[in-house]
Amino acid sequence: MTAALDGEIQNGRHVMAIRVYYEDTDFSGIVYHANFLRFMERGRTNYLRLLGAEQSALFAEASAEASGAFSSEVGTGSREENATNQKSSFAFVVRSMQIEFLKPARMDDILTVTTVPHEVKGASMGLTQEVRRGDELLIAAKVKVAFVSEGRARPIPKALRLLMKADQDADVRD
Repeated sequence: MTAALDGEIQNGRHVMAIRVYYEDTDFSGIVYHANFLRFMERGRTNYLRLLGAEQSALFAEASAEASGAFSSEVGTGSREENATNQKSSFAFVVRSMQIEFLKPARMDDILTVTTVPHEVKGASMGLTQEVRRGDELLIAAKVKVAFVSEGRARPIPKALRLLMKADQDADVRD
């Protein structure tokens, strides 16, 4: 059931459908512009989840790397170990976003949010995101996200960087 909710990764792209509800619109039935940011956040979060990088696992991996103990897999460790390591407060945060609002979406539209990594560096990654209604491009965005702990950038766990790099390579081959 989660795969349907989280979308899927196709050829290096995360693709996820979202239905526009009344609560997403303004008084005229048009999607309020800030809600597109929420839709894209869901796309980024679900992309990471489908890579196997749930937040609790990232906390554990980053904590291990910060202390000098490197793991070859994202998501290692028990649920309890991951919960203990969450005290480190690691998170992905949006550092910058360039966004173009090209066309409106309306109540009951079925939108497709696409997320593609285009650059993965030590502590940050660049993503391209689009929101479409069918073939019609509504929103185009470039997002730079940083991996931080206690207000400072930290390296993205190696296993996750490698998974995202694989997705970049798949996108280039297509």
